Amino acid sequence: MSAITVRRLPEGVKQRLRMRAAANGRSMEAEARAILMDALHAERRVDLDWVDGLMAVGVELGGVDLPDLPDDPAGAARLGPR
Repeated sequence: MSAITVRRLPEGVKQRLRMRAAANGRSMEAEARAILMDALHAERRVDLDWVDGLMAVGVELGGVDLPDLPDDPAGAARLGPR
């Protein structure tokens, strides 16, 4: 296993880590490891709020006509630039 060092950790964060580790019956090192592993294994959430904004702009401008594309990606490649 690898090791890392975290420098310049704010004292308040260190204190909260210490308290959380104690509440979970772990060392600070084990708690930090669990937090990192949980965070890195968590499903990523993607913010798509910008899509709603883009759609609103399209509505304000009167909409957009998009061409019908074939269902297969190979067919889309044959269309080429327009």
